Amino acid sequence: MTTQKVALVLSYQYPGKYALTVLAGAVEAAPVGQHVALHFPRDRDSLLATVRACADAGERVVVAWSFYSASFPAAVDELAWLRGQLEGREVLCLAGGVHATAETEQTLRAGFDLVAVGEGEAVLLDLLGRVVRGEDPRTTRGWSRLVDGKMVPQGRGEGVVLDAHPPFAAKNERFGAIEITRGCIYACRFCQTPFLNKARFRHRSVENIAHWARVLRAAGKRDIRFITPTSMSYGTQDESMNLEALERMLAAVREAMGPDGRVFYGTFPSEVRPEHVTPEALALLKRYVHNDNLIIGGQSGSERVLREMNRGHDVETVLRAARLAVEGGFVPNVDFILGLPGETSDDVRATLALMRELADVGAKVHGHTFMPLPGTPYRDAPPGSVDEETQRELDRLASQGRLYGHWKQQVALAQGIATRRQPRR
Repeated sequence: MTTQKVALVLSYQYPGKYALTVLAGAVEAAPVGQHVALHFPRDRDSLLATVRACADAGERVVVAWSFYSASFPAAVDELAWLRGQLEGREVLCLAGGVHATAETEQTLRAGFDLVAVGEGEAVLLDLLGRVVRGEDPRTTRGWSRLVDGKMVPQGRGEGVVLDAHPPFAAKNERFGAIEITRGCIYACRFCQTPFLNKARFRHRSVENIAHWARVLRAAGKRDIRFITPTSMSYGTQDESMNLEALERMLAAVREAMGPDGRVFYGTFPSEVRPEHVTPEALALLKRYVHNDNLIIGGQSGSERVLREMNRGHDVETVLRAARLAVEGGFVPNVDFILGLPGETSDDVRATLALMRELADVGAKVHGHTFMPLPGTPYRDAPPGSVDEETQRELDRLASQGRLYGHWKQQVALAQGIATRRQPRR
């Protein structure tokens, strides 16, 4: 069988590089990877230079982007700029990620040749296999395209088994946090995770996690972090905690990382749900982790708003979690979303009051502005905004070192997402 040499050029920029690291790992570990050269340009100039060099060398060039809704315009602008510089060179331009899945037609009309819908590992490997064999990649399952101006969907990438793919691209020395759980049962109305990856948990096995921890340490990396929508849910399929499974995993990781390695868990990017902050859970973390803080999802100080967004906990649970965390030797960093759909002035006052109370018990508050993300039940809600009185109070908390976050910049990002959203079909 005749094979074609393929260059997969990844636009390796924040925030899409985290997903692209995982996809690169899947490629380098698969049989098709022996025919695919991976490239990781970090800016426009190196992206263009790489694409030109690979095309001029006779390779079939595939360029890939992954982006969130907030970074969609930057990816579109880069795509248009690249096409304008290629001087007739033929490239296949791919897009994937949560925004591309939720707004597939919009992404296609922005100029991408093919858009991956759903999870990307298997569908990317299928597509690259077709390209390597000289076949037409446009009919690959899981990729949508435009035909005569109309979108032609071809199914979606279904849920993968995490153990079947590496969490990063070790051969190419591209490392990242290890994804230990994909999907989320909680289905909060503002979050894209359960609606992209289904509302159930899929866990990477303890043995697999420990293996990749050893690979990470052998590469000279001292620190290890994890990606999971709810860190204390490892090993369970429901709202309960399985502390036995969690301890097996953390113990295996500590052993794999050796005496000089450092384990970070329950901090970015793996937050803790407030109802999972218990004395037993905190004691377990204290035995194995090196972080002195925990990221706890609070989101609102209004009971009504918490119910509306389907958070599954009340205000008192958030406050209790912060108190327990402090008693357990951790600094709680509590996330809040400002400008949530349907918020009244009473709801805002309740949130500010909870923020102040949390700060008084030793917590820090992390502020976000609500974004109406595609693919979520809140997709069509107004973008988050913060009134002047609330801004002044937040600025006071920030000046006291009690609040941090990019909530001011996110106001403009939220407005941009709302402006770009497409009518529902």
